[in-house]
Amino acid sequence: MISVFLVVAPAFGSLCLFFFAVDILLVSDSFFCSFLRAPSFMPSLMSCTCDVDHAFIKTFFRRYFSCLVPLFIMDLFEELFQIKSIIFQKKSDTIILIQIKAQEFVERFEGALGKGRGRKLYAFKVMMAKKLIKFKRDFENFKTACIPWERKIKDVESHFGSSVASYFIFLRWMYGLNLVLFGLMFGLVMLPEILMGLPYGSIPRKTVPREEQPTAMDYSVLFEFGGYCKYSFLFYGYYDHERTIGLLQFRLPLSYLLVGVGIFGYSLMVVIRTMARNANEGGDGAEEGDFTFSWKMFTSWDYLIGNPETADNKYASITTSFKESIVDEQENQKDENIHLRRFLRVLANFMIISCLGGSGYLIYFVVKRSQEFAKSENANLSWFEKNEVEFVMSLLGLVCPPLFETIAELEDYHPRIALKWQLGRIFALFLGNLYTFLFALFDEVNAKLESEKSIKNSTEWIYNQYHANYSSFFNTTDVPPPAVHPADVIRGPCWETNIIGLFEFVKLIVSDIQVTYLTILIGDFVRAVTVRFLNYCWCWDLEAGFPSYGEFDISGNVLGLIFNQGMIWMGAFYAPGLVGLNVLRLLTSMYYQCWAVMCCNVPHERVFKASRSNNFYMGLLLLVLFLSLLPVVYTIMTLSPSFDCGPFSGQEKMYDVVMETIEQDLPAFIGNIFTYATNPGLIMPAVLLMVLALYYLNALSKGYQQANLDLKRKMQMVSMSAVLLCLNWVRLHFIGLQISW
Repeated sequence: MISVFLVVAPAFGSLCLFFFAVDILLVSDSFFCSFLRAPSFMPSLMSCTCDVDHAFIKTFFRRYFSCLVPLFIMDLFEELFQIKSIIFQKKSDTIILIQIKAQEFVERFEGALGKGRGRKLYAFKVMMAKKLIKFKRDFENFKTACIPWERKIKDVESHFGSSVASYFIFLRWMYGLNLVLFGLMFGLVMLPEILMGLPYGSIPRKTVPREEQPTAMDYSVLFEFGGYCKYSFLFYGYYDHERTIGLLQFRLPLSYLLVGVGIFGYSLMVVIRTMARNANEGGDGAEEGDFTFSWKMFTSWDYLIGNPETADNKYASITTSFKESIVDEQENQKDENIHLRRFLRVLANFMIISCLGGSGYLIYFVVKRSQEFAKSENANLSWFEKNEVEFVMSLLGLVCPPLFETIAELEDYHPRIALKWQLGRIFALFLGNLYTFLFALFDEVNAKLESEKSIKNSTEWIYNQYHANYSSFFNTTDVPPPAVHPADVIRGPCWETNIIGLFEFVKLIVSDIQVTYLTILIGDFVRAVTVRFLNYCWCWDLEAGFPSYGEFDISGNVLGLIFNQGMIWMGAFYAPGLVGLNVLRLLTSMYYQCWAVMCCNVPHERVFKASRSNNFYMGLLLLVLFLSLLPVVYTIMTLSPSFDCGPFSGQEKMYDVVMETIEQDLPAFIGNIFTYATNPGLIMPAVLLMVLALYYLNALSKGYQQANLDLKRKMQMVSMSAVLLCLNWVRLHFIGLQISW
């Protein structure tokens, strides 16, 4: 019994001493806390005192109680010391921050406490600061008001969601791009020719032929850009081939080529820059933060709204935002049969690929038939046989997109993902149609080039005969030009204007405008009027059943806009006025489609958020830009220009004007530089270097992305550690209080 007492008594005494030391620590902490509130206390002295005191106590316990106190109690004691030191450090930082803010407050309002000139200077500073703040606020409001169609787009977004509004934002961006392109084309090509070039009727290329003059002013001819429109500055064939024109010696052929190529360069730069800027805004439309519905509930309303109509729009916008978030949340929590879903998606893709293959074969078959029809007499052909290619292409464009949308119901994707798939499939369909049409046109161009050679040879033979007969008859070598009116001169086919510029692009753009506007007027407006006024006297509910109100076709409108822009890029080189026509088309489309969507359409059944970056639209536009560049480069580098029309007539190739300018107008060493720069031995290493640079930048970008993910992960771990540290501190604090009690 005595031996047990001799063993237990020292341990119990040491434990009592340990609890006594814990009480001392708690008392000392409370003492230091009260001491910190003293106004004369310096934070640096406080931190030093706390550190020394805690270090002394820790050393004391390590030395005298480590052999007597259990190990887990010592660990708890060390955690308690760490938590206390963190708390003291935070308190010291808070006091330093309070002192800094107090000093800033005194310096800021020091003039208000003075008298005389100091007080007046302070009042002047305050007044100017307030006026500067007001000016900045008014200037920001002015910049917002200067954004074209911002209010219209906000109204559309409030009623139909961000997915429909993204189309109109994209349309506004396209309008700005085309406005700049029109400025370049008009200022550097069309305006110099109008002001400094030869007038109408002076040369054959600027004169309507004699056989076309009776119908040159007919409305039906002008509506199709024939007659006087065809022989105007709107098309390639009107421009003169002289190296310099006017008093300024403006080099029109060089400017024409550089502007035509520069349009592609500027568009490429703008599209890539927009994609890079949008990538920083990032995201695919999903919310990355937590408590999405709580934030929307308590922070969505704008308390500065005073207009009832604006309040209604804001209410509709908040409601639509909740619908979008609910759809996203339902898609994230959806539980489905994954094997059945994969089978249906594979089946849907197989059916769509079969449709694309069938449409490609049909277009190929029709193009071959049209080439055979072209060799026969037109009198023996029916209307359908003459317009078979256009009819089949229009029919595929009308039938295939709804068919793709019906097949896509099997996949059951999120509406945002389904929209991207639909855009990609219609994109593949339109691309196949466009390039098949281009191949057919290039076959016709080659045929026109052959006929042009024969016309050129016959014209040269007639001119040589005239020169020989005149010189022999009048016995002179000074032969004047033949007295032939420009309207009676024999002309070549001018394939740049008649086939590519006029037939391919201008007529397609005009027909696209007509079809688009008529579709909206008949398919949306007449449909909405029918449903609205006949619903009361019909056998079934027209609003809930067939035909119901129409929904805005996002995929069809976006792809129509993108392919329209592709035709503008391809046709601007051969029809400079086409860019101006497209500017008018986009301007009217904004008002017309905004009216149609607000009056005739209803929101989609599954409202979804559009991507915040809109880079998917930009990616399609970039691909169309690249594919539009290929036909233009092919014609510039391989085909010979017409001999009697256009700024490059008389040249073997269109790019020869650049080499001619380098040889005649620039110093010799610059020509040597261009010769070395175009050497394949230098181009191949440069291309290889660019590929390596792209690979390095791509690897660097991936490294930065991984670093960002690591930092996010570390921040989450730190936040979780802080939460656990607070919980441990609360737990240890109650343990300490219980032990002291």
